[in-house]
Amino acid sequence: MPKFAANISLLFSELPYLDRFRAAAAAGFEAVEILYPYDTAAKETQRALMSNGLELLLINAPPPNYTGGVPGYAAIPGGEGRFQHDIRRSLRYAELLRPGMIHVMAGYEKGAEAQQAYIRNLQWAADWAPQQQFTIEPLNSGDQPGYFLDDYNLAIEVLEAVDRANVGLQFDAYHAQMIHGDAAQVWDRFSAHARHVQIGAAPARSEPGTGPMDFAALFAAFDASGYSGWVSAEYTPSTRRTEDSLGWMS
Repeated sequence: MPKFAANISLLFSELPYLDRFRAAAAAGFEAVEILYPYDTAAKETQRALMSNGLELLLINAPPPNYTGGVPGYAAIPGGEGRFQHDIRRSLRYAELLRPGMIHVMAGYEKGAEAQQAYIRNLQWAADWAPQQQFTIEPLNSGDQPGYFLDDYNLAIEVLEAVDRANVGLQFDAYHAQMIHGDAAQVWDRFSAHARHVQIGAAPARSEPGTGPMDFAALFAAFDASGYSGWVSAEYTPSTRRTEDSLGWMS
């Protein structure tokens, strides 16, 4: 059985941010991920992690642009300066929070120039912080229309071009199902590239068991492939209290 973690940006969202760490630990989680920790001082998040004995697995980069820009612009041609500035900011948070991985958001652009910009920016980040692991994740076009990285085949093409040991694939069962129609088949094809795994049921992105996906078989496939990392619950609970949506863990 995989090791399960909680995405506390989506789970326990009925609670104030700093209370979610205690709730996650009380529910049996030993690790969490936070999509965007930048609204809270890093030291406060660090204290919440430490006092509850939680490991931080992942954060997203770049930080949100509060002037109204879209989240993510690694694949935007001509945006290299801004990308480098904001990756440095993310890395300052990472110095305190020690996330296992930083997910680099691609942004909303298409075409060969966007792909080359994405590759160059990922190479720069990997070389600037060789001790930090980075991931890229395909997002489905229904939820994120126009997002550059919207296909697992494209993700592998990018990773092969980036060719850095500290850049790998973030597999999300919900997005894999929505993009390709069969998350288990996507895992079979691309699991060798996976550094981190997230789960949510399609089509509603709710807890496992609320849709047609066979999560018992998918968990068995994770184990059979030799994947030993964390599997993070990244979904919107269909219940008022997050705890009431966690029956799938047993």
